Amino acid sequence: MHETPPPKERRSRKRLTADDWADAALAALAERGLAAVAVEPLATRLGTTKGSFYWHFSNRDALVAAALARWEELSTERIISAMEAAEPDPEARLGALLRAATASAAEDPLEVRLLAASDHPMVAAALARVSERRVGYLAHLFELLGFPPPEARRRGVLAYTSYVGHAQLAHAVPGSVPADPAYLATVTAALLTR
Repeated sequence: MHETPPPKERRSRKRLTADDWADAALAALAERGLAAVAVEPLATRLGTTKGSFYWHFSNRDALVAAALARWEELSTERIISAMEAAEPDPEARLGALLRAATASAAEDPLEVRLLAASDHPMVAAALARVSERRVGYLAHLFELLGFPPPEARRRGVLAYTSYVGHAQLAHAVPGSVPADPAYLATVTAALLTR
């Protein structure tokens, strides 16, 4: 008796979204910089073809724009929303935000890579938007703590530049910036001193 072999199982492949491509672009950017955002290596990384890329994007610039928008959403808007939902006290929220952002920046090189690519017009524009949003949010927290708007803005800038400097130094000279909570508590306390 001759048995018919079972039909070949189709390899089930998840249909990729534009966000999947943007996330892969951000991962490549974090690992090797903006030059690493290239269609063929990303297709290989995602286990797909260039056709999938062209289904979602007209060219590399469109992917870079989508990746930057994704970074803005994930690294700024979602974090602000989560902080607003999780912590009603502005001082506690400020401390939690500085701790979380500083710890994340020390581990993830994406922000440092983006700063290094600030000569690219799309990256420069995204950095400007994100920086303004973050400084504005920090200033808002300082206003909630009773600082007048101009002083709240100055402290928001100081807090943000402290974060950016911390991130850059943590990647440029590993181990040079304290990672312990006491250090960040001191930074927060200094920002709150009247």
